[in-house]
This record gives sequence, structure tokens and C-alpha cells, in this order.
Amino acid sequence: MKPEIVSEFRKPSYSNQQGDCVEVAHTADGGRVVRDSKELDGGALFCPPSQWTSFLGAVKAGQVPAAGER
Repeated sequence: MKPEIVSEFRKPSYSNQQGDCVEVAHTADGGRVVRDSKELDGGALFCPPSQWTSFLGAVKAGQVPAAGER
């Protein structure tokens, strides 16, 4: 069962404003939902709180390559 989405989807403030980014919303259980801003009806990735926290930690530690570095 999918958790309830309890906020609006938001684009990161550092996105390029041309639609080439992801949007994130909060869920009732403290997790997040991520979707492609160009494909609003194309599905979404639901992340429980522990996975979201791990992802943010990896990003902050430089363990997630930026686009073009893969």
C-alpha cells in the first residue's frame, strides 16, 4: 500500500527551471515521493523515511554522482 502524500510536489530551488528535474513531496509516514517533472503521470518512486535519510546522507557525502559523471 502506498503512503498518503501530504504535501505539494516541489522542484528543487537549484533546478534549471526548464523542467529537467525531479519533484519531491512528503508522505504521511515521514518518507518522500519523487517524480520526473516532465512525466507527471509517468509514475513515482516512494521512499520510506529510512531510505530517504540514507539517500540524503549519500548525496551530502558525495557518494551520488552528478549528471554527466556516471
